[in-house]
Amino acid sequence: MTPTGPTTNEPFTIGVIQDAASADLAANVARAERLVRDAAKRGAQIICLKELFNAPYFCKSQQAERFDLAEPIPGPTTARMQRLAEDLAVVLIVPLFERQGPGVYRNAAAVIDADGRLLGAYRKMHIPDDPLFNEKYYFTPGDAPGFRVWQTRYATIGVLICWDQWYPEAARITSLLGAQVLFYPTAIGWHPSERAEWGAAQVDSWRTIQRSHAIANGLYVAAPNRVGHEDEPGTDGLDFFGRSFIADPYGRYVAEAGETEEILIARCDPAMVETARRHWPFLRDRRIDAYGPILNRYLA
Repeated sequence: MTPTGPTTNEPFTIGVIQDAASADLAANVARAERLVRDAAKRGAQIICLKELFNAPYFCKSQQAERFDLAEPIPGPTTARMQRLAEDLAVVLIVPLFERQGPGVYRNAAAVIDADGRLLGAYRKMHIPDDPLFNEKYYFTPGDAPGFRVWQTRYATIGVLICWDQWYPEAARITSLLGAQVLFYPTAIGWHPSERAEWGAAQVDSWRTIQRSHAIANGLYVAAPNRVGHEDEPGTDGLDFFGRSFIADPYGRYVAEAGETEEILIARCDPAMVETARRHWPFLRDRRIDAYGPILNRYLA
């Protein structure tokens, strides 16, 4: 995709919102609106909500009626968020369960500019399938071209979603398209029985892989996660661990959250992107003539 729009090289302020979700979809949207307004009051110009922000994480089991949670883009929730973006003059990243057509459902994120225009939607490219994360049942993967950037009023942004964050190829392509900041709306948590043994390692791995994308590509990374325990009949449910963060192009934390509702705010300077890429010229030194094998699933 060739980005279009008025991006400048002026510093800009981003915000990510870490919160929980209940079974009350209307209350989830109302709370998100309140938190967006709070973030805007604190100076945020680009604000990202968590993955599937307006609903519980419904992928914990395969239930056909849960497809009813989906809505089109554009649709009622994006229309409400468009009005909010225009009112506050902020860019919004709004992750939703999208009904694109009969039998075609996506894990998507709508991107709304500061004048309320719906610029488009990113559709999650990598779809996981693990115990209590039955996403392949619900989501069709994103189609080509897949990875995209948007030139918003304040910055050129890229959006990837949750499981995408483990793939350096996704971060690299989005960076090469011109992203200054990469947002990763997320819903990741622990199986309660595993927390004592694996909890700390899982959080550290999750943060480390994303910070590595900031370093390897010389850009800002921002990851809002959800928090709170969510039940699922017949299981122990999931404990979403939060720990949202924003990292600079050197991988340094510039804002971090704990495990409760929180808004993170960080000032981003495009000059730091330029400086990082000059001093660590990883993009310059790529051997694009030698990377053909990466297109294979496996190399024995």
